[in-house]
Amino acid sequence: MPILYNDSTREFHLQTEKVSYIFSVLKNGQLGQLYYGKKLRHRESFERLFHVEATPNTACVNEGDLVFSLDVIKQEYPAYGTTDFREPAYQVLQEGGSRITNFVYQDHQIFRGKKKLKGLPATYVENEDEATTLEISLYDREIDVEVRLSYTVFEALNAITRSAQFLNHGQREVNLTRAMSASIDLPDSDFEMVQLSGSWARERHIKDRKLVPGIQSIASTRGASSAQHNPFLALKRPKTTEHQGEVYGMSLVYSGNFLAQVEVDHYDVTRMMMGINPFDFNWLLEIGDSFQTPEVVMVYSSEGLNDMSQTFHRLYRTRLARGKWRDRERPVLINNWEATYFNFDEKKIFELAKSSKELGVELFVLDDGWFGKRDADTTSLGDWFEDKRKLPNGITQLAKDITGLGMEFGLWFEPEMVSKASELYKTHPDWVIHVPNRKMSHGRNQFVLDFSRQEVVDFIHSLMAAVLRDAPISYVKWDMNRYMTEIGSLELPANRQREVAHRYILGVYSLYERLTAEFPHVLFESCAGGGSRFDPGLLHYAPQGWTSDDTDAVERLKIQYGTSMVYPISSMGAHVSAVPNHQVGRVTSLETRANVAYFGAFGYELDVMMMTDAEKEEVKEQIAFYKTNRALIQQGQFYRMESPFAEDGNVTSWMVVSEDQSEAILGFYQALAQPNPGHTRIFFKGLNPEFEYAIDGIDATFYGDELMGAGLQWNRYRTNEHPADFSSIVYKLTRV
Repeated sequence: MPILYNDSTREFHLQTEKVSYIFSVLKNGQLGQLYYGKKLRHRESFERLFHVEATPNTACVNEGDLVFSLDVIKQEYPAYGTTDFREPAYQVLQEGGSRITNFVYQDHQIFRGKKKLKGLPATYVENEDEATTLEISLYDREIDVEVRLSYTVFEALNAITRSAQFLNHGQREVNLTRAMSASIDLPDSDFEMVQLSGSWARERHIKDRKLVPGIQSIASTRGASSAQHNPFLALKRPKTTEHQGEVYGMSLVYSGNFLAQVEVDHYDVTRMMMGINPFDFNWLLEIGDSFQTPEVVMVYSSEGLNDMSQTFHRLYRTRLARGKWRDRERPVLINNWEATYFNFDEKKIFELAKSSKELGVELFVLDDGWFGKRDADTTSLGDWFEDKRKLPNGITQLAKDITGLGMEFGLWFEPEMVSKASELYKTHPDWVIHVPNRKMSHGRNQFVLDFSRQEVVDFIHSLMAAVLRDAPISYVKWDMNRYMTEIGSLELPANRQREVAHRYILGVYSLYERLTAEFPHVLFESCAGGGSRFDPGLLHYAPQGWTSDDTDAVERLKIQYGTSMVYPISSMGAHVSAVPNHQVGRVTSLETRANVAYFGAFGYELDVMMMTDAEKEEVKEQIAFYKTNRALIQQGQFYRMESPFAEDGNVTSWMVVSEDQSEAILGFYQALAQPNPGHTRIFFKGLNPEFEYAIDGIDATFYGDELMGAGLQWNRYRTNEHPADFSSIVYKLTRV
């Protein structure tokens, strides 16, 4: 069994194929952390892993006992106010103002499979044998409240998920002021903290720093997971690299305000925790009610960052993403946004689609500007009916015309937003998130609909569903272009105003759930002003997301490299766009733009009718290459090699390898050309050392051990005599 229980010592041992996670019931009834790391053989007792001794100037739990202090004990789900002075995993505010609780072990159950989390996205199983779950009940008799801690072990995938549920069995209301999803205490602080941070157009850049005593954290208070920080954190040893060394990763399956925090105490014990951000959060837990925290996915690897990432990739691609499009090959698409912006009509859109079809594009996506009176970003959000000035025959007829070409048709929505200049706002100004008698700030001339209100979600669902029912639409780009400010809801009472941000996200999830259930044939792609809400929560509903509004090939190297720390490349929307690039003005070759975009959900975002005949022929070849290899790209193992975040950062390389190691594709990129550079070798990863491989374009064969050990001399086998700035090459390998 992946979960073992030592009855006499009250110890729990969770095992995957490579990992052990061990904790126990302490003598005061709380849970103590014993070990998390490389797999250990099971023993009848792990008591040797627990040690506590008297320490000066500290508080102890029981009178007469000068040794047992939570201040110096590693814990599993730490509480507030009873001798542990570090930040807790939870806090419960009670009638009378007390925040002191005593949740102690009551019982547990172990069962095959995994339960769903009500109203929240989470990992899942397709049969009970894929995972084993442990549920532990902690109970506070004084307030008659229970906490159920849930642990699911995906044995073959080497991942453990955690969440907590609070249940009020008592006769009095309580308030949750803090409810983190998971906490883990590690025995030392010899770590570097790895995070994914940035901003619009430079999302998920890899940042790392050495831990120091005190608290270091990343968070969002923006109402979304944000472009500024991603809900992911890793602790790696200082000598850990992509392919060797220890690393602990945590990823939160949530799309709203989050906190990912590391605290190093006075004995260099490291506490790592993650969950809903307690800032501006409170949840009134009424009599008989419960509150479910989002799920945290924990991954440990002794084989480096890339191995950790591959675990996240496998789990998220196959047991977080769902539906028809989870395993299906994604279509090559073209989006009209950078080709037309708001300036288009029916004829222009049809001609764009027709020209794209001739190049091999399979899906045409009509972006912003098709609805209401939308000629700029100042109007019409919320009015999800076609603008007959631009589309006199309507969306349904346009979709039929384009699908008549043998293409699929997709449409852009921004369901969570409203413009003041709209029919919706005129009718329901109260449906906007705001605080009465306070000025409303705006972003992109738009305002956030109050998705904490069921009637708002129902209304938007009715509009979107009407369009999706009437027209042959197989793809939806779901955008969200501003963060929350002046957070408040006219629907909720004063003592529930701090629930708005979380209730909003639950509303977003409920709308996604309804639409994906009603229209299972539609491929949903999440978007948030680019990558401002690229998180595991939305991956549950939309198996791919728009990685960034920045489509420049050189900038995308960092964005896609960083995103791959957690997310599979099948989830990354990656497009070839026009040059000079619309975000940074850089001019890169059509070849390099495609060579970067291949490693994602591939598409185009430009005006194909403005291309030369030579460029069109090149695009045809690119699309043919991607179609031939997209199953490998979508389902293969991804290896990061040379990092754009390295001190020099001039070279980036990565590759994807099929599960049976018979095929691989490598991408190699050089930002700036170098004078007299010497000999550059590319060291491959993930190949079978015994297999002999042919490489397209090279008149020779190579064994896997040679390519991985001795490398390939790029200078010898490159296709251009003098590489220019922003040059690249893609190698396709096939077993002989």
